[in-house]
Amino acid sequence: MSQVGSDEEDLTRKQRREQARAERKAAEEAAATDAARRKRLTQLGGAVAVVVVAIVVILIATSGGATSKVAPTSPKAKSEVAAVTSLLAGTTQSGNVLGSPKAPVTLQYFGDLECPICRDFTLGALPTIIQKWVKTGKLRIEYRSLETATREPETFRTQQVAALAAGKQNKAWDFIELFYHEQGEEGSGYVTEGYLQGLAQQVPGLSLAKWTAARGDHTLLAQIEADTQEANSHNFTGTPSFLVGKTGGQPKKYEYVSLTDASGFEVAFEQALKS
Repeated sequence: MSQVGSDEEDLTRKQRREQARAERKAAEEAAATDAARRKRLTQLGGAVAVVVVAIVVILIATSGGATSKVAPTSPKAKSEVAAVTSLLAGTTQSGNVLGSPKAPVTLQYFGDLECPICRDFTLGALPTIIQKWVKTGKLRIEYRSLETATREPETFRTQQVAALAAGKQNKAWDFIELFYHEQGEEGSGYVTEGYLQGLAQQVPGLSLAKWTAARGDHTLLAQIEADTQEANSHNFTGTPSFLVGKTGGQPKKYEYVSLTDASGFEVAFEQALKS
């Protein structure tokens, strides 16, 4: 082979080695760049996750929490207890009945403790009705159970029995009203044993030992079943539903116009007095 040919071959090998080195360096630089990019994305993803978790925590804390319950000794609980105590002051209770047994007119109130519309009634028209009609001895209110908003029948029975059990100590309406005042979001599953125990702890003068024992009284379940049958006989499909009539007489279905304005109820009470 001539010297020129040899020189050309050496030059070619050198060029290939230099090209290979250049390609390898470029690949290494690309790999390093890609690794740095992945690291940045991982760090960014972690930061986003932290932010998302923080937002969720804040939303839960500020929204009241669908499944949260009011702590029995918290300022909010004390405020709700004070409101209910004031509402019921000057009334008499016996089992599920609020008001004098000698009251000439009876309002049968079919409710579900988880029903948000019943809560509208509790916070709306009911205080006026209690003040003007129950406390003056003209009206008695019977609380009757009808499952509508509560999704699980077992939960419904448990919560309604808990209220009726408080009635064994003439405290059913304290329990009922506190339940509505501290009601959680419908369908969120907030009604737990802890929630019911917390309500019982807030009822002034309620013996928790006696209340716990009364919850095992099977007659309370029978009462709930009888309420359901009565509601079905009047074709009630929603809560709250009402019957109004003279005490001891045949009540009539009352179709309310408003649950926040008591005037419609008062007209029905006046008519029952005159009938």
